[in-house]
Amino acid sequence: MASVTLIYGTTMGSTGEVAELLARELGNVDVRDVSSVAPDDFLAADLLVLGTPTWDDGDLQQDWVSFLPKMDGMDLAGRKVALFGLGNAFSFPGQFANGLGKLYRKVVECGATVVGFWPVDGYTFHASDAVVDGRFCGLVLDQENDPAKTPERVRAWAAQIRGESGLA
Repeated sequence: MASVTLIYGTTMGSTGEVAELLARELGNVDVRDVSSVAPDDFLAADLLVLGTPTWDDGDLQQDWVSFLPKMDGMDLAGRKVALFGLGNAFSFPGQFANGLGKLYRKVVECGATVVGFWPVDGYTFHASDAVVDGRFCGLVLDQENDPAKTPERVRAWAAQIRGESGLA
């Protein structure tokens, strides 16, 4: 059976809650906080799912900021990676979910194959570094302003990444 490792960073708890919801939808997932992982943990799964909230003016969550240098030179070639991010489109419409875009650029730099691109339809924002070729580079959630849509979006995205990664 294919293995899935979900690694997330959280400060206020929302990204951790989404990580647990996503893990339930995916089933049989090793869930870890990025503050307690080692670089080798990124190489132990068939599918790697990474999650981050966006902080301040579009920054990554602090634990991810600390961990990203450990990814320098990491070889993720041939590995499938799915990304999810939280943002606040009302308060930060000009840098909505930018932290996700930073994480995307890092895993691509490491050679990963990113799965789980998500439509921008249904979101109201001005700009986002997480938009790649007209789609979000992963699932984007706004727990501050649109939490009612989270369960259905997570269900749909979990099914999507299962199919795209060959876990279905």
